[in-house]
Amino acid sequence: MSRIFAFFLLPLCLMAEEGMWTFDNFPAAVVGKKYGFTPSQAWLDRVRLASVRLAEGCSSSFVSPNGLLMTNHHCAATCIAQLSSAEKDYMKLGYSAKTPAEEAKCPRQEANVLIDIGNVTARIEKATKGLDGKAALEARKAETARVEKECATSDAVRCEVVSLYGGGVYALYKYQRYQDVRLVFAPEFSIAFFGGDPDNFMFPRYNLDATFFRVYENGQPLKTPHHFKWSKGGAKEGALTFVSGHPGGTNRKDTIAMLETERDFGMLHRLAYLSEYRGMLAQFQTKGEEQERIAQDDLNHVENSLKVYKGEERALVEKSFFSQKQAEERDFQKRVQADAKLRAQYGKAWDEIAAVQAKQRELYYPYIYLERQYGFRSQLFSHARRLLRMAEEFDKPNEKRLEEFADAWKPTLKQAVLSPAPIYAELEIEELAFSLTKLRELLGPDDPTVRALFGKRGPREIAMDAVKNSKLGSVETRKALLEGGKQALASSTDSMVALARMVDPYARAIRKRMEEEVESVLTSNMEKLARARFAVYGTSLYPDATFTLRLSYGSVKGWTENGKVVPPFTIFGGTYERHTGSFPFALPQSWLDAKDKLNPQTRFNFVTNNDIIGGNSGSPVINKEGEVVGLIFDGNIHSLGGNYGFDETLNRAVAVHSDAIKEALKKVYGADRVLEELN
Repeated sequence: MSRIFAFFLLPLCLMAEEGMWTFDNFPAAVVGKKYGFTPSQAWLDRVRLASVRLAEGCSSSFVSPNGLLMTNHHCAATCIAQLSSAEKDYMKLGYSAKTPAEEAKCPRQEANVLIDIGNVTARIEKATKGLDGKAALEARKAETARVEKECATSDAVRCEVVSLYGGGVYALYKYQRYQDVRLVFAPEFSIAFFGGDPDNFMFPRYNLDATFFRVYENGQPLKTPHHFKWSKGGAKEGALTFVSGHPGGTNRKDTIAMLETERDFGMLHRLAYLSEYRGMLAQFQTKGEEQERIAQDDLNHVENSLKVYKGEERALVEKSFFSQKQAEERDFQKRVQADAKLRAQYGKAWDEIAAVQAKQRELYYPYIYLERQYGFRSQLFSHARRLLRMAEEFDKPNEKRLEEFADAWKPTLKQAVLSPAPIYAELEIEELAFSLTKLRELLGPDDPTVRALFGKRGPREIAMDAVKNSKLGSVETRKALLEGGKQALASSTDSMVALARMVDPYARAIRKRMEEEVESVLTSNMEKLARARFAVYGTSLYPDATFTLRLSYGSVKGWTENGKVVPPFTIFGGTYERHTGSFPFALPQSWLDAKDKLNPQTRFNFVTNNDIIGGNSGSPVINKEGEVVGLIFDGNIHSLGGNYGFDETLNRAVAVHSDAIKEALKKVYGADRVLEELN
């Protein structure tokens, strides 16, 4: 890892293809100068309107005029698992709707299309003028809620005020919301995730990590004039590529004090927690085929998260990287201190951020275990808390609520409550017992919340009682409680409602402390540093990722690893060479049967030097004509440090080649309906 951040960039001199750019500040002229193609505003608008955000934390895109949506299999895995049963496990079998009637609605999926970007910085700054700390935090959240409510004129519109550049800019993102998303085609899990965890974040890769949904409106396929057409030639080495998607979050502008807390405290805890959680799930799967099936989606998420965090940890402990981050901060501080006006306005921000780190560490465990539900891993518990808080928060004025219960979120919350997704009691007990055990371990047996929660009972006893004596697995039960409101929930004898009801005051209290004592300090000082950064380095910068639509540019390009050139493409023939017959290197029977039909030279996966991060999964890779040449599904091992920095020499995005998708649809699956639309 010694070379990963050898070329880490100072913000005043962006190098190579670094940057996840907002669509209202894309460096089109820079791209034009380097690649001979300057994206016009009309081109950018078409790309924006064809790009789609998925509620499960992924990206996607329209690829036909009839609402056909392309994304990754792993982005659709939760829906696929929820539609499956012991008799028909679509994760193992794959899924292909032969008729429109067979397109199955996902229980909880939501698709968002960005239709407008506004700037509400002046309004937010006016609301917080002269305020600091807790008062500024409350004013900011109240004004945010008002802006979002004014914008969202119906349930079909979703509006979000997004903090960019650490609070230097507040943007209003307006989305068209679609909650009827149906599964059209998905390959088998064994080819979508061929190579499994050993190959995850590696290259070469041989994955058909692709799935197709369809968005419906009023019971009919959505008309989507803005969509990406399919490239006839696909991705070619050296060719200009764009990735339009929704990167989840980066921390490239965090101060050294913040990075040290993450490196020495938060990261270590997450790695330990997820490692134990993975072990519990793996043990649960040994009980039988059904247990293996129902736990697989959770295990996939945990293993992926573990690998991401391990990569991020390696970046943070890499001396060359950290010294570059320190040099970047020293340069920034020096420039601020050299200007009397900037020094007076912003000079103390670093010290104030550093001073609050001790308080953040003090509140960390109770906050994540009680409020963030690290101590309550249970879908039933999530339903109970959601219902309790909806009843409580919806009685308050919009601007006084917890931000995730503002009016703008009502359709999403209602969809979650009424989701018909199956809940498996046996797995619920194991996950809740595990998380309660960790809660008691980290908070300690003498913690007041632990004493009140546990009494004389143990974690498993609490979990078994809460799960077995709850009726929240029934949609009708949840619907009745939703309609009954505070009175129905207060009088409910449901065991999981009772558990959530008991815990909620403690969770709210620690959240209040975290917001007032930590978040308020960090937010106000990061806003100061953002304004200072604009003053020092100018405004031609990209903001950290925020799960909002971004566009990156780059090219199809391999890299050199330990003196060895890594070519940018893999081919179908290599897939069969990698096949061993044992999981995770076992091809499904459909691929074994189709071997002689497939062209072994068909390009399968490829890499580009586009700047991406988690959340970009499912993003289309497009050429300058706005045509699909690939589908992002991963990054290489070096990209895992991308949360904190970008090195063009090694960081690579990994994608499925457009030719591979069509070849497989035609010769392996006979998915003619999808092929006709793509053509």
